[in-house]
Amino acid sequence: MATETRHISQWIDRSVGDVYAYASDPANIPKWAPGLGSSIEKAADGSSWVVQTADGPVGLKFAPRNEFGVLDHWVTVPSGGVVYIPLRVIAGGAADCEVVFALRRMPGMSDEDYERDAAAVAADLARLKAVVEGR
Repeated sequence: MATETRHISQWIDRSVGDVYAYASDPANIPKWAPGLGSSIEKAADGSSWVVQTADGPVGLKFAPRNEFGVLDHWVTVPSGGVVYIPLRVIAGGAADCEVVFALRRMPGMSDEDYERDAAAVAADLARLKAVVEGR
């Protein structure tokens, strides 16, 4: 169980629909979240994905596409543990939105590791902004 949550957000000058369409396509993950892994492919079950990481293959299962901007996903790490990641795209105005990632500190996680994860998430969201705004 998580012991702390930090919300990390990024405003993007594109509509919620544009950002959600891009970010909800798992094939785009290596373009905006390369720290997660360098390549992604559909898993054999056809409903989840596998990302190749330095620590081995990681499974990803995403919330079904929806009209609410929910991009939640579950990450199955090489050890078999599953981490739930809440992620939302929230409408601002007609032409902008905010992407909010809930970073949860796992039990026993050091302050240094938590800060490193927070910096990585912030960099990924900044990259998402640059990619989507540049399209």
